[in-house]
Order: sequence, then structure tokens, then C-alpha cells
Amino acid sequence: MGGMLYKLFASASLLTLGLYHLICTFFHVLKSPQSYAAKPFYPLPRLSGNNNNNNRLQKLPLIILILSLSVAFLHQTLISFYSDPLVKGSTPVHRFSSLNSAAVFLLFLVVAVYLLLSESASSLIPLPSDLLFALASGGFFLHYSAASSSAAIQTSDLQAHCDSLSARVSALCSLLCLLLACRPRLFVADAALAASVCLQGLWQLQTGLSLYVDGFIPEGCHRLLDVSSGVEGSTQCDILESKLRAVAVLDLMFTVHVVLVVVLLFVTYTMVAMAAGVRRTGSYEALPTNSSDSNNHSIQMKSLTGTQA
Repeated sequence: MGGMLYKLFASASLLTLGLYHLICTFFHVLKSPQSYAAKPFYPLPRLSGNNNNNNRLQKLPLIILILSLSVAFLHQTLISFYSDPLVKGSTPVHRFSSLNSAAVFLLFLVVAVYLLLSESASSLIPLPSDLLFALASGGFFLHYSAASSSAAIQTSDLQAHCDSLSARVSALCSLLCLLLACRPRLFVADAALAASVCLQGLWQLQTGLSLYVDGFIPEGCHRLLDVSSGVEGSTQCDILESKLRAVAVLDLMFTVHVVLVVVLLFVTYTMVAMAAGVRRTGSYEALPTNSSDSNNHSIQMKSLTGTQA
């Protein structure tokens, strides 16, 4: 039961974070495309009234992120003290694997806490956005490494495949953060990063259902009855045919979640555009991105004006 509850918490946290970042990204690029630049954190809009209350509300998403990372860090640290005879190498390997995951969450937690303190205290200088994205890229890469290592030590093919797919999403997030560190105006990378976080949240939910809920465990697989619920590797597939079928089902569900995230992206963009008052007025050409393009457009306009005269 504990494993499923943690997966539910992780899923809700990641979905909330990803959807909030996606909404803010779409809103900023629609309202001011010329001044748009990706940010690792978007504060809530300022409301009229008490300035102190406004400051607290603006930092609410960051505070929720810090609380979620704290819970994840404590969870990984605590389970490292539990015995787990079902992973390769038994309990000692499980302990160091869990501590590795806890260290990754600690890295994200330290960055988030510094970001909150720099926003609150004038004595701390906020880190540049490109440096924050670079740190996030390193954190996601470490999470990819930790998830890949966790998949390698699993005796359960079902859990190993779940961890492997989660690692791939983390690798994608790492690449997107690195792109944003180099190209902060790359809107596609910013939206894809938020969508990838949503995908990770959905996959955490699917992992919990496939491993810990009897009604969602693939046919031919089962949970071991002589171990406590939620222990890594406790969901096993005894027959090779059942293992292959379970892996194919997980691949199908992962693709379904990707489709759901794409639909969510379209719906979110439409809703944000309506809320921002953006209306389609016809076809348009891309705005100039450098001075030479601007000069060329000015020359063309002058020539047209002279011809009409």
C-alpha cells in the first residue's frame, strides 16, 4: 500500500508542476512573443492588496515544489533502511540504490531552496536562468542514471521495464534543459520540457497501478504473497510468454500516455489562448529575429512606399 501511495503522490506532484509550467509558458509566449525567454520558475501573478501576502502567494508553486522534493528525499532515505531480498545483490544493493535516488532529489531540493531564498532575501543574488537550466539538466541526467541502475538490478522484468521507460523520460528532460540553457528563447524546448514532466507524472501513476494494484497487473503476472506490499521486485511474471506480453502491454500504455500528453498540450494551448484574448486574424510571417532582417524589411517598405507615390 505504501508503494502505491508514494506513486500517487509523485504522479500528482509531477502533473501539477508540469501543467503549471506549460500554462505559464504558453501565456508568456502568447502575450509577449518578442520578450519571451524560458524561465525555470514562474511566480503566480501579483494580486492587489497586501504586499506580504502577495509575495507569499507568488512563491507558492516553488514552496509546493520544495515540499514535494522533501517528501521524495525522505521516502528514498527511509526505504534504504528496509531489507529487500528481491533485487540482485539483495539488501546492500537496494540500500545504495535508494540512497543514490535520495541524493538526486537532494540536489534538486538544494537548487529549489536557494531559488526561494534568493527570491525572498535581498542579500542573495539570484542565479541566471541558463545556469539553473544547466543544473536541472545535470539533475535529470543523474535521475536517468539512477533509474537505469535501478532497472538493471531488478529481478522483476515488469518493474525493470517501468524503471527503464522512466529513465528515458528523464534523459529527454535533461536534453531539453541543456537546450534551454544554451537557447533560452527556444519555445519548443520549453513546452516539450513541461510536457515531459507531465508524461513522467502519468508514467509514475501507471507504474504504481501495474505493480501494486491487482486489477491492473498484466495477465500472467502476480505479486508475491510472502513479502510485504510495495517491496521492489515483488511483482513477478513466471512464464517467459507472460513476461514478453507484460512488457508489450507496458510499451502500449506508455504510447497511450504520450498521446494523452499531446492532447493535453493542444487543449492547454487553446484554453490559454482564449484566456489571454488571442484571436486568429489570418496568416502571418515570422517577425524579424536580427538587425539585418529588420533592415531588409525597412528597405522593402521604403521601396513599396516610393512605388506607390
